[in-house]
Amino acid sequence: MIEQFNPWWKGKEFIEEDEDYSKWKESRIKWIPEAIEKISLEPFSLNFVFGPRQVGKTTLLKLVIKKLLDNEVNPKAIFYVRCDYLSDYKELMEVLDEYMEFRKIEGIESSYFLLDEITFPKEWFRAIKLYIDMGKFKRDVLILTGSLSMYLKGEVETFPGRRGRGRDIIMYPLSFREFVKVAAPELYSRIPKIKDVVEIEKCLKLRPWKEELYGLFILYLRSGGFPRAVKDILEKGKVSEETYDTYLSWIRGDLIRLGKSEEIAKRIIKAILGRVPSPVGWNTIAKEVEVGSHKTVFSYVEFFEKSFVLKILQYFNPNTLEPDFKKEKKIHFIDPFLYHLFSRWCLIEKPSEDKMVESVVASHLARKYDVGYWRNGSEIDVITKDGIGFEVKWRRNAKPLRVRVGKIKNVVTLSKDDFSTDPLMIPVYLFLACFDV
Repeated sequence: MIEQFNPWWKGKEFIEEDEDYSKWKESRIKWIPEAIEKISLEPFSLNFVFGPRQVGKTTLLKLVIKKLLDNEVNPKAIFYVRCDYLSDYKELMEVLDEYMEFRKIEGIESSYFLLDEITFPKEWFRAIKLYIDMGKFKRDVLILTGSLSMYLKGEVETFPGRRGRGRDIIMYPLSFREFVKVAAPELYSRIPKIKDVVEIEKCLKLRPWKEELYGLFILYLRSGGFPRAVKDILEKGKVSEETYDTYLSWIRGDLIRLGKSEEIAKRIIKAILGRVPSPVGWNTIAKEVEVGSHKTVFSYVEFFEKSFVLKILQYFNPNTLEPDFKKEKKIHFIDPFLYHLFSRWCLIEKPSEDKMVESVVASHLARKYDVGYWRNGSEIDVITKDGIGFEVKWRRNAKPLRVRVGKIKNVVTLSKDDFSTDPLMIPVYLFLACFDV
């Protein structure tokens, strides 16, 4: 069986026969995920690549394989397997043993193990942990992909001191900056990069390209950053029904695997969609959807957050910049595409554009910072632990926010098309085009 997953064993040129790689190569819209540069390829390494399903983790692995082949790694030292075909850790051990016997015959002492969707075999971690402790991987590199169900179940925590040079890598949907790189590479080459929000004034250099970036941002609000939706919007001008069905199947599958009720999940998501981005408490949602307990609501919201669907913003005390967990929370979807997907699932109108834009800002900032919000008569939509606030005003003729409270000394207003230097206000899409996440 293992030969079927590894056509390059016949010769490195046979990577072209791999279905995932050939689809990527033949696609008119394609890109190389930046995560490929973050994976440790130095033995011994145990790398975990997390992210929502259908975000491109399998394609990432096939591009890693192509990179290794181009670097003249022995093709038979590269072992890939789809673990969703395996039922439990015993079957996983059988597959690993089969390859280890094969490489022994071939005289291979160091290998690259790429184990895709590792969370499917029951108790998968028992096999990996045992073989690490036995020294079977001491000259190898392991790259394991999966969803955050690894963390939901506490499985990754079973590997303390067993990671070597390995890293944890999170694959998010494309950020707006990455979307611009795919959709308009020439424009992307002109965009300055900021790695920290304190550099935000650099974004003012993009003013001459404001109209082009606005048009791309509107496209991004329709497609988000999930690969299939991005390809649809750039090739066909709209997201296909097949793409919606594919991603909805991912959500339903994860709910079933973790013993959650689809009906309860749908009611909670519908309540969140109706309130985003206003602060809300678990008790309020519990009463609205009639699930009986705020603990039930919390468990579902936690599931969705750890499955890369939602991002929860806590209220930040402005005097300490610490979260107050007793206060109501802001709940954002982590990608614009999910607003369209879940609105269709719940048979309701999607939230207005201005609400989606606030979520895009919050979810982008949350990739790099601990973020919260503040509200007390006035409001700051997103606050970082460093005391930098962001207020989103997605409307014409916006005025910059002049609120200063506690340790929140610097507030940037992100507008639809207006500018100001004191206090700073720039269009949201100029900031996001520069923000490197």
